[in-house]
Amino acid sequence: MTTLTGHSIIAGSPVPGRLHGSAAVEAATGEPLEPVYTYVDEAQLEEATQAAADAFDTYRATSPEQRAAFLERVAAEIEADGEAIVARAVAESGLPVARLTGELARTTGQLRMFAEVVRVGDHLEARIDPALPDRAPLSRADIRQRQVPLGPVAVFGASNFPLAFSVAGGDTASALAAGCPVVVKAHNAHPGTSEFVGAAVARAVSASDLPTGVFSLVFGSGTSVGQALVRDPRIKAVGFTGSRAGGLALVATASARREPIPVYAEMSSVNPVVVLPGSIADGRAEALAAAYVGSLTLGSGQFCTNPGLTFVPSGVDGDAFVGAAARVIAEATGQTMLTTGIAQAYAKGTATLRGATGVTVEAEGSAGETANAPAPLLATTTTDALRDEAAVSEEVFGAAGVLVRWSDVDELTDALHGVEGQLTVTVQAAESDHDVARTLLPLLESKAGRILFNGWPTGVEVGHAMVHGGPFPATSDPRTTSVGSLAIYRFQRPVAYQDVPADLLPEPTRDDNPWGVTQRVDGRLRVAQH
Repeated sequence: MTTLTGHSIIAGSPVPGRLHGSAAVEAATGEPLEPVYTYVDEAQLEEATQAAADAFDTYRATSPEQRAAFLERVAAEIEADGEAIVARAVAESGLPVARLTGELARTTGQLRMFAEVVRVGDHLEARIDPALPDRAPLSRADIRQRQVPLGPVAVFGASNFPLAFSVAGGDTASALAAGCPVVVKAHNAHPGTSEFVGAAVARAVSASDLPTGVFSLVFGSGTSVGQALVRDPRIKAVGFTGSRAGGLALVATASARREPIPVYAEMSSVNPVVVLPGSIADGRAEALAAAYVGSLTLGSGQFCTNPGLTFVPSGVDGDAFVGAAARVIAEATGQTMLTTGIAQAYAKGTATLRGATGVTVEAEGSAGETANAPAPLLATTTTDALRDEAAVSEEVFGAAGVLVRWSDVDELTDALHGVEGQLTVTVQAAESDHDVARTLLPLLESKAGRILFNGWPTGVEVGHAMVHGGPFPATSDPRTTSVGSLAIYRFQRPVAYQDVPADLLPEPTRDDNPWGVTQRVDGRLRVAQH
């Protein structure tokens, strides 16, 4: 098992940084955790990006079976250190063992999912338009197409998912599956967890006889090392999960390069919930309110899909929903947040919300036993305040919810038109609400990447149909997802091959299809056989 060193991992080797760094802090107590993590300087960072660039041609040429086996080996190496990884993540994040055990399984599960994606080969989008020499009035050349990897990818670990959105999380898994080496900038809130997982990935690289530059893990400040990583000309794409300010800073840096590159940033979302009248009629308001508060306070509200903004109809049933939610919130106790900084940001956000015109605090729970466990909060407001007060619709990262009261469908529709792009929109509806829901659906499609009915957004299934993305500012590119098998497309681009001799064609585009991948021949699918 790995022993924590406090070092970065550059091309398979532990490398002490040349700059002063920091130690992790136990989330519940604020006490420092050994070891101290030193930060790399720009020259050391360039060692990692150069190693990634040097590894690219060899790694991109791996067969589907080689690459799939490597991804499965990464999953197995992580599981081998699973107990130590979870224990360290509990200390650094304050999240409970059960949550992190599940997150570890999600991390290894998505690695294995991408292994199967690679084996099937649909992501290569192999297309063959055979030559038509006798076509009139003009002949057609032989044209073939496939997707190729972009090159080395920079991945930024997220604070709220120290495993599933971090060192070997979805961005890393999808980039490696696409054939791209990865340089991960570890999140400084959970460096020990990051080193454990990074060491597991490095072991898998070695065991798979791949170039060591396929994976590196670096520690440093986001404003210096993170920006330098995105500026580095060897990096060809970026995966990021975090704040809007952080994501937009990376987008600006990437756009200002001599060769601009894509930044796939998942940033901020208040994930509106639309409560339609039938869902709370006939005494159902109390149960729905309890479920809403359960979603709002889950994990101290530290989910990018937390339901921060909920539209509740006026009237007796709506009043019953608000009252029931307020009672549950009042009895709730704050849970430990990930870091002192996040808890302070929550306090600042809720203070701003309290001071906003047209906002009424309906209930507040109790603070937890630790300094980083602030009380959950529930507020109500109007559609006018939602329109006029920016603070009402801004994300407060944590267990703070705003209920917006609406009186008729026209008022609700107008309010939804004014909402920014979101990761999710949830509709609570009975069958009697379906006519209204049907009219709202086209609007909701324009606002979010995922639309839920009669559920709650805090929970993102890893699968082939999932979309975890959405219109700006939820993400920097609404055409993509950071969860699910479609995520692999972020790190690829199409190349066409015209009249290339048969013995020079890449495997996915050959007539004999040696890799057995799905091909589209003259417009018709020829499905892979596995």
